[in-house]
Amino acid sequence: MTARFVPPHPPRGAGPVPVWRGLIGERARTAVYGWSEAAFTQSYMRRRVFGFNVHIPLDPDLVQHVLLDNVGNYGKPALTKSLLGPLIGRGLLTADGSLWREQRRIVAGTFVPAAVDAMVPIFARVASARSAGWAGLRRIEAAGEATAATMAIISESLFAGDPRLTSRAASAHIAAALDAFSGVRLQALLGLPRVPLTPRALAGRRGQVYLRETLTAVVRDRAAAGPGEDFLGKLIADLRARYGPEEADALAVDNAATFYLAGHETTANAMTWLLFLLSEQHDWQERVADEARAALAEGGDDPRLPDRLPLLRRVLDETLRLYPSAPRMDRQAAGPDRLGSEPVEAGDIVSLWPWLLHRHKGLWDDPDAFDPDRFAPERKAGRHRFQYIPFGGGPRTCVGARFATAEGLTILAHWLARWRFRPVPGHRVVPSGMVTLRPRGGLPLLIEERR
Repeated sequence: MTARFVPPHPPRGAGPVPVWRGLIGERARTAVYGWSEAAFTQSYMRRRVFGFNVHIPLDPDLVQHVLLDNVGNYGKPALTKSLLGPLIGRGLLTADGSLWREQRRIVAGTFVPAAVDAMVPIFARVASARSAGWAGLRRIEAAGEATAATMAIISESLFAGDPRLTSRAASAHIAAALDAFSGVRLQALLGLPRVPLTPRALAGRRGQVYLRETLTAVVRDRAAAGPGEDFLGKLIADLRARYGPEEADALAVDNAATFYLAGHETTANAMTWLLFLLSEQHDWQERVADEARAALAEGGDDPRLPDRLPLLRRVLDETLRLYPSAPRMDRQAAGPDRLGSEPVEAGDIVSLWPWLLHRHKGLWDDPDAFDPDRFAPERKAGRHRFQYIPFGGGPRTCVGARFATAEGLTILAHWLARWRFRPVPGHRVVPSGMVTLRPRGGLPLLIEERR
């Protein structure tokens, strides 16, 4: 029997953390830092944050009310739109109402099951090529390897392999833009001008400008050459059929940025955390590696490959429970409502936290422990569908969830079948990030080729 393993999480105090603590130190840089033990036991919390009433529902029924039952009353907050606007504009992630519905309709066809299955050979080819470069190495930086793989896949599967999207410069600018988000968020909350005042903020601004200029050039060049039949080409054509040329091309850039960023960053983080967890759990790693070798023997680029990896899928689900790629998602009430017995007024923020839900002591047995078998079919039965929301829920469930899952399973199967991963002695893994959750400073791992 595998020994109980509790992977690292931020320390928790006994009582609520003062709001002002969010202005300084680690809590200002890491979304999941600073929660008290009480946050993992209560069903609802309410806070006053810089003039906003913030509701934090931790009962799955209340979460369902916001994401599904009364979804029309809860749109993306104005603050979120203003923060993400410089990166992704009015794309699918930030749009509401008819604009969101139209964009969702346009992109949905790319992510239907048959379309995703057809991309598995791309996933397999990139995974094999990336890990072949590890020959002769004893150590890799797993976060960087995962990011390089998912960037290459997004470029090839959605953007016709445009090399501008897989450069080291693009990767560095993405990291800088996300890393600077905490400072921009603080300025917005305090009503201050968004002027980059620190080296981190300046790098973040440069990253935003670089990415927008690069994606604008990609869209412009594609439109001039004739859209084509890939994701970006169809997106441009469909938007131009629905909107005027100027607005259509602006929305094409916004959605290119949305799917380029969200499409590789979140999957890369999930893969990184999974490799960390398996590096610490030898027995689970060997079981999954055996499964991967057997699955690959039936076809390493077969569209049905992800379906032959039930153990790896459990580990991936457990990884996303412990380290959800997006640890929070916010909504803003358009009109008055109630969350159970609690009144909600127009303009209030409702903050949904997968980080808290996924580790809530009233919803999970031994919630901080790594236990992939909690996702075995017999243990999943009867679980509330809104207590586990790594891809959101309701109508706005992530449109790319199937893509991300198939991609992650395929890459990891190829890597685990060929390589064994072990922790670097003395290296401390710390969750970090305001927008997405990743190991601070990356994840060095020792590797050994299987014989």
